This record gives sequence, C-alpha cells and structure tokens, in this order.
Amino acid sequence: MTLRLFIGNKNYSSWSMRPWVLLKQSDIAFTEVMLRFDGFSQDSAFKKGLEKVSPIGKVPVLMDEEFSVWDSLAIAEYLAEKFPEKNLWPKSIKDRARARSICAEMHNGFAALRSACPMNIEADLSHIGQIVWRDQAAVRADIARITQMWSELLNAHQGPMLFGDFSIADAFYAPVAMRIQSYALPVAPQIEAYIKRLSALPGVKAWIDQAHLESDFIAFQEPYRATP
Repeated sequence: MTLRLFIGNKNYSSWSMRPWVLLKQSDIAFTEVMLRFDGFSQDSAFKKGLEKVSPIGKVPVLMDEEFSVWDSLAIAEYLAEKFPEKNLWPKSIKDRARARSICAEMHNGFAALRSACPMNIEADLSHIGQIVWRDQAAVRADIARITQMWSELLNAHQGPMLFGDFSIADAFYAPVAMRIQSYALPVAPQIEAYIKRLSALPGVKAWIDQAHLESDFIAFQEPYRATP
C-alpha cells in the first residue's frame, strides 16, 4: 500500500509543504507527485494533472490507493488516524485541543502575512520585508500574534518544538517560519531559535534543500521580482 502526495513547487507551495513535512519527519512512506505551477486556468498542465484526484483542482492531495483526501488539515487528520502510533497530535487532550486550535487559526487566518509575503524559500527578500514591515500594520499584527502564540507554547512545554515533540502544529507553521526567514521579518531571539531548530529537522531541511534545487523562476508567483 503506497500513499501518494500531490504537491506544487517546493519553493512556492506553502500548503503542499505542510503534509509533505509531516510525512517525511514522521517517517511515513509515500510517493511524491510534483505538479509544476504553470498557471491555474482549467487547461493548464497543473489543473489537468489534478483532474482525476481532486474535485477542486488544488494541492495538496493525498491518495491512499484510490481514495483521495484534499486540504492540508484534512490530510493531517487522516494521517493521525491512520498512523496512531506516530503520535502526530500531542498526547494530552488539552494539548491536542490547543494544537488543533492553532492549526485552524493558521488555516483561516494571517491573511495579511500570506498576501504580502508569499512563500519563496530560495530568495533573499529582506528588502521587500523592510517595506512590508514599515507600511503594513496588519502584517506586524500577524507577526505579533504568531510571536505570542509560539512563545507561550515554547515556554509551557520547554521546547524544542511547540508542544515539546514534533507534531502537526510544527508542520503547519513551517511555511510561516520560511516567510519570516526569506523576508527577514523582525522577531524575538526565542522565535529565531525555534525557527532554526524547526528548519534543521530532517523533514523540513529536506524540503528546503529540494526547494533550492528547483531553480524554477515562475513570474506570476513572484510579482515583486522582474528577474530571478
């Protein structure tokens, strides 16, 4: 039995990163199916590659034989139930509830950060980050909330990850860590240290390394850069 995970470009696809890192870091075997972002029109190769596995035509999609699960949070829940021995959610009932709460918050929130700072792992976008930080109060508010959240959890569980051990929550916030790094957004030393630990995890590092190897400049994904 082989799981297949359909993803977009590793450099850009933040939602794809979440289940990929979760599977990789948890040592769950899967086959990657990467569909390059060539556009999102119905006749694009990207959309055509998803026709048979997803009714919404978006990544990520997890295929378990012929059964498909789309949406990163649904995929995480499916994996947690399929592999209970992996303890993908924290062990205590309250920690599980809090982890689900912050994953849902990520799923539905931080629109300003996601809009102003789209994920781009290979680029140094610190110059863009300075302008965003200066001009966009909503981005500063998003980072303040993330800093508060992470600090409270790291202090409560004494790290190294948000709930002590690696969990779905860390996988969900890995793309946020990538944004903070790429755009050099100012955060407290405790947050910087967590981002370094998270980035050094084998599953996260593997994604980062492969993102750097893509060398695939897609103009519509990078409106802030005229050339690579």
